[in-house]
Amino acid sequence: MKSEITNRVLKEANYIIDTRKTLRDIAKVFGVSKSTVHKDLKDRLKDVDISLYKPVSKILSEHKEIRHIRGGESTRKKYLKVVK
Repeated sequence: MKSEITNRVLKEANYIIDTRKTLRDIAKVFGVSKSTVHKDLKDRLKDVDISLYKPVSKILSEHKEIRHIRGGESTRKKYLKVVK
């Protein structure tokens, strides 16, 4: 794996651990696609640093568990703007 990819993966992993931001937010910060961040954190991180993979995986699982709540909240806010 190229060193710049390895560095990006480590930076993304540390960023998600520190901030607990979503994949979309991380993608904006690092200037890559959401799919790239997902591949970095789910696949590449295992090969780069397994000790970081475990806490990152836990955070991603938590995000997956609450995604339906976030989506519902976004829809509610969207329609509140339309009504006003």
